[in-house]
Amino acid sequence: MNLLIKNGTLITASETYQADILIQDEKITRIAPTIEADSAQITDASGKLILPGGVDPHVHLDLPMFDTVSSDDHYTGHKAAAFGGTTTVMDFVPLDSPLPMGEGLGVRAGDFKYSVDLWLKKAEKAAIDYSFHMNLTQFNEKIAKEIPSLMKMGIQTLKVFTAYNGRLRLDDGSIFKALRIAKENGMLMMAHCENGDVIETLVAEALANGHTTPEYHALTRPAWGAVESTLRMAAMAEQADSPVYIVHMNAGGEVDMLKYAREREVKVMGETCPQYLFFTIDNLRQPDGAKWICSPPMRTKDDNARLWDGLSAGVLQTIGTDHCPFFSDGSRPIVYEGSEISIPGKELGKDDFTKIPNGLPGIQDRMPIMWTYGVRAGRITPNQFVAYNCTNPAKIFGLYPRKGALLEGSDADIVIWDAEKKVKYGVAHSHQRTDYNLYEGWELTGYPEKVFLRGKLIVDGDEWKGKRGDGRFLKRGEGEVL
Repeated sequence: MNLLIKNGTLITASETYQADILIQDEKITRIAPTIEADSAQITDASGKLILPGGVDPHVHLDLPMFDTVSSDDHYTGHKAAAFGGTTTVMDFVPLDSPLPMGEGLGVRAGDFKYSVDLWLKKAEKAAIDYSFHMNLTQFNEKIAKEIPSLMKMGIQTLKVFTAYNGRLRLDDGSIFKALRIAKENGMLMMAHCENGDVIETLVAEALANGHTTPEYHALTRPAWGAVESTLRMAAMAEQADSPVYIVHMNAGGEVDMLKYAREREVKVMGETCPQYLFFTIDNLRQPDGAKWICSPPMRTKDDNARLWDGLSAGVLQTIGTDHCPFFSDGSRPIVYEGSEISIPGKELGKDDFTKIPNGLPGIQDRMPIMWTYGVRAGRITPNQFVAYNCTNPAKIFGLYPRKGALLEGSDADIVIWDAEKKVKYGVAHSHQRTDYNLYEGWELTGYPEKVFLRGKLIVDGDEWKGKRGDGRFLKRGEGEVL
């Protein structure tokens, strides 16, 4: 059945205007001031805003870490995303992911297809559309030759790390070589920027001195390491003439380095996440400080403010979530969709900050939080909100105009947004499969009323109308450098 959304105010990355939207065969087929269609089902959006479905460029679902796994999988995390207005997410495929016991295929070193196929199997339960990035955590001649094969799989992004020595980190020479390969094949490199050598030294010293509380997670990962690593990545990108995208920028100095490099026409782009705009090391000093453990860590109020400046001034390009949730206390089950579930979580590190699983919930929170504390607070405009949360990620990662847009021919991923709806937010309101929420008790004004995935209503107020398997894998082509 065709769908006609009437009388809403459309907000795109560049315009705000009133129009009707006609949806046929999962696509937006017409946008005009007034549309009449006798055969269409009509949804009246009078007094509401119409946004493109959110695109979250940075999530980690069903990810093994330490002695547990992130508590949202490709169904529960997708469902939570949809309730927050997000209809497309991008997960990261670990290179050489171990298979569950008993499947008998073994681990094949540096085999991209093997790793991608495993993640596609995990994602068969997907509830919204999704894509993958590939973690590049090994590098040799064999891997170098196979990197271009990722484009045939629809993956145009490689993620490298300048931290996690001996586990995920590549040396600068390997990163530079990979940047050149990315350049040759129209691919984009993403980078986690911290100084792994400094971190290893400080962690060893902290433990030797008996410093095991959560605040030492931040104290052993200094902001200066993120700042210098960001500039170092930008410098390598310029020398390789290849673009780079800095993930989860968390320090004010990183914004300064991004601005410095971009003013010199270096092809570098930056993402931040809501947690780095609101929280600080002081949250790690609370009795429940383990809830705020993520990597990179929370910084200071000055860093919060500089990141906001970066968004207001358009220095940054996207807002992701780095959604990677764990239970605060995995020994106590919660009820999810009528069944009890418990997954080991932050309690694993109650006596040692290095054993606390690194990650936070946020996939549902991003757009509602950014609307109230970004748009309504006057820090960003409604059009910037759409750019950072929807359009820019789609452009950068080769999904535009199919995703992140309200255009004729785009997928009908649409959010009817009630800008006046008041919500007292928290774990009871969230569909993220964990036992806490960073924004517990926060007062929000503005929230999704209806969410459509390719024209299908999947969220209707508080009602979930989506289902497992509704989501589709999105093969991506070459993206834009913004």
